[in-house]
Amino acid sequence: MSTAAPSSPSRGISRPVSLGGILSVPGDKSISHRSMLLNAIARGAALVQGLSGGDDVISTMRCLQAMGVSIDPAGAPGSYTVTGQGPQLNEPSDILDTGNSGTSMRLLSGILASQPFVSVITGDASLRGRPMRRIVQPLKQMGAQIMGRQDDSLAPLVVRGGGLQGIEYDLPMASAQVKSAIMLAGLSATGNTVIHQPALSRDHTERMVLAMGGKIEENGLDLVIHPAELKAVDITVPGDISSAAFWMVAGLCHPDAHILIRGVGLNPSRTGIVDVLFEMGAGDSLQLVDQRIEGGEPVADILVTSTELHGVEIGGDMIPRMLDEVPILAVAACFAAGDTVIRDATELRVKETDRIATTVGELTRLGANIEPREDGMVIHGRPSGKGGLTGADCESRGDHRLAMSMAVAGLLASGETTVHGAADASVSYPDFWQDLDLLLQDTR
Repeated sequence: MSTAAPSSPSRGISRPVSLGGILSVPGDKSISHRSMLLNAIARGAALVQGLSGGDDVISTMRCLQAMGVSIDPAGAPGSYTVTGQGPQLNEPSDILDTGNSGTSMRLLSGILASQPFVSVITGDASLRGRPMRRIVQPLKQMGAQIMGRQDDSLAPLVVRGGGLQGIEYDLPMASAQVKSAIMLAGLSATGNTVIHQPALSRDHTERMVLAMGGKIEENGLDLVIHPAELKAVDITVPGDISSAAFWMVAGLCHPDAHILIRGVGLNPSRTGIVDVLFEMGAGDSLQLVDQRIEGGEPVADILVTSTELHGVEIGGDMIPRMLDEVPILAVAACFAAGDTVIRDATELRVKETDRIATTVGELTRLGANIEPREDGMVIHGRPSGKGGLTGADCESRGDHRLAMSMAVAGLLASGETTVHGAADASVSYPDFWQDLDLLLQDTR
């Protein structure tokens, strides 16, 4: 196996005899973003611990600092003191750059919509091609003035905020980012804001707003957001289940694996990957150990060992609960007996890459029998010992989740796999390659 540095543009991987160890994955990216954003517009100082060190979260941090929010290291890695400005932030002197982070751009836009100044928010080339009309339309309805490229649908966005009114809005898709942008604006609006969801999506914003003294009424899929001034709250960020998913699949599909992942967040709106793996036959090979509540979020250690999986059909309400995990689930499906069908996942086409096209394309390089569909894909699985995957050169295509999914595929495939663009993993998981190396040192 290659021993290229984790920051190398390429990394060689081959299947080890065994795979095992104890890991702690980065802090949950979604909760990390929100812990800073909400404490930034709250009154008081909060200690945030376990913050993700990924590039996306750093982008949010830098944008908030550009608007006068004090975010200072507080001892241990991933620990920061966030001193809120209250609802009114300072006008930035320069363009706000959110890098590759769609969460940063969409949620910050919700905050900027209420600010009585002009701001410009942008991102890298990939992010500037991702759809923003989905947040621009409701924020305009609330009274914000927003302009962007291609009829206000693409970044950079120019926002003149302030003077917002609560609205009643039907979400066209189940999206935590769009929902959260409207909620953040609604906190500073006149009158209540009502959101009708077509399906449940992750609810970290709702949980955190309530913990900080806000008022949100939930009635099935409907949310009522009351204007509120928030109070700072200390937050310990649990491990990111989207990051843990890579090791869950590696452990289940490798023929000799024993992996313990500590302190993973198990918010019910995020555990679709766990439910699907159980449906695929994970059984006792996937155990949730020491289940507990930390900072209002359910948390557990996850123990995974080798097993045989079978194909399933996934769609409907399950997709919003595991959208980010579809690429790594496709890897698992390659090693499952029978067919796996993923549908209702059109949203994958407007992520960092078109994740339907890129996942299908890169797994095809490794010999997968996989077909794209407009709203998903079909994977014809071949269990280990009956073909599986064969090592080859593959590309991250600038997508962190694709880089890590191909790395796990390389751990399971026969022969050597080379992941080009390996460093892209740092967007959400800076220590991914170090943790992979740790698992390769299994001494059982």
